[in-house]
Amino acid sequence: MFEKIENGTDIAEAKIFFGSSEETKEKVQERKSPFDNVVVSTAPVCNADDTVKALKIAKKATKSAARSPLSQRILWLEDVAKRLNEEKEAFALMLAREVAKPITFARIEVERCVETVRLTAMELAHLHGETIPTDIMPSGKRTLAYFRREPVGVVACITPFNFPLNLVAHKIAPALGAGNTVVLKPTPEAPMVAYMFAKLFIDSEYAIKDALSLVYGDAEVGSTLVQSDIPRVISFTGSVPVGNIITKQAGIKKVSLELGGNAATYIDKSADLAVAAARCAFGAFYNSGQVCISLQRIYVHESVYEAFAKLIAMETQKLKVGSPYEEETFMGPLIDEESKERAKSWIDSAKSEGAKVIAGGDAVDGIFPPTVMADVTDEMKIICEEVFAPIVSLVAVTEYETAVEKMNDSPYGLQFSIFTNDLKMTQAFIEDAECGGVVINDIPTLRFDVQPYGGSKLSGVGREGPKWALEEFTEVKSIVIC
Repeated sequence: MFEKIENGTDIAEAKIFFGSSEETKEKVQERKSPFDNVVVSTAPVCNADDTVKALKIAKKATKSAARSPLSQRILWLEDVAKRLNEEKEAFALMLAREVAKPITFARIEVERCVETVRLTAMELAHLHGETIPTDIMPSGKRTLAYFRREPVGVVACITPFNFPLNLVAHKIAPALGAGNTVVLKPTPEAPMVAYMFAKLFIDSEYAIKDALSLVYGDAEVGSTLVQSDIPRVISFTGSVPVGNIITKQAGIKKVSLELGGNAATYIDKSADLAVAAARCAFGAFYNSGQVCISLQRIYVHESVYEAFAKLIAMETQKLKVGSPYEEETFMGPLIDEESKERAKSWIDSAKSEGAKVIAGGDAVDGIFPPTVMADVTDEMKIICEEVFAPIVSLVAVTEYETAVEKMNDSPYGLQFSIFTNDLKMTQAFIEDAECGGVVINDIPTLRFDVQPYGGSKLSGVGREGPKWALEEFTEVKSIVIC
């Protein structure tokens, strides 16, 4: 289906899906590669009217979607997963072109996306209710009482640039699988990836007519989706400021938010330092640090601080930075020049306050490098806010209690981790960490798509992962037969 995309370098043209109808517009927006600034794709510029049109089509299709056989929806997802796997290289190349994701990791994202869709199909078999004993209390009586889960209707999905394929799958596969209709607004940075993925759904022989629409845009389209009375759920992954706006604009509807993070780990004196350093370098710089659970803060026991600092600096220097099209590349450029300049300013600010660069710091062929900062203190901006760049900060601490206190002293609570061989410390950390996910003896960047994923505090509301997303995208209906 996508042979031209895979084998050529032509500009790819994304189109709108108003339900199952494919359309375009005269005015389009160009997408340039963050790596070489070459135009790689175009997408129609949508407005509020386009968004309302898509929403009305989605609303009209809700009855047919809700009444579709579960077997059809399972076959639909299985068919999409199968054809996505067959088109893996075309999707991976488009990820490399639109967001400069290194091709090796782009292939991994496609593979994960296949798994996410398949996991959703598997979880649909368990989307059921249970009977309730209404005579459990003296005031009750024996009846046939039960509840079941039903689709909410229309789901509006708004997705980010850092995983522009798999994070779309985490929303639209459960939403459609549960019997809803969907209006998707993907990131402006990867319109073609979203179009290709949506096309797999819409072209499937098992597709439900008009169940999925795809529109492009920024604030105007997003605000129209959020403020409309048609969607019953808004599912958003992105920044805290935008999440705050959505919360205020949405009105009475479900809002599921996966927002920012300031992921941290503690390196105990009992840890295997070599293993910890290698994993921390990966977790800090994977996807150029543009992950909500990128490792940003490393608290190290003072007795092993110097040794660990040398090891992570060595591991960081091994990482190949460069073209996303080369197989050996670990890290490519940041998503745009503004992100690069912001990261540089944060490093300069930290240096002026006494921090030291022990790896990276200077651009490699114009690409912001993986950077390790030492002697960072709690007051520095570089450790207080979400960096969303390939920068990790080292902080020496005297004991575990200090480390976990510093971890929790953040407005974010997505995922934290610890490296230790102390069982009691492990048990304490599971209780003490104020976050949505805890990882023991690995990086907080670790995520399995089958798990629940989400955070506390400013990191969001609700959970993703197929099983939990299906719950987000359904309502409970209670039934009593007397």
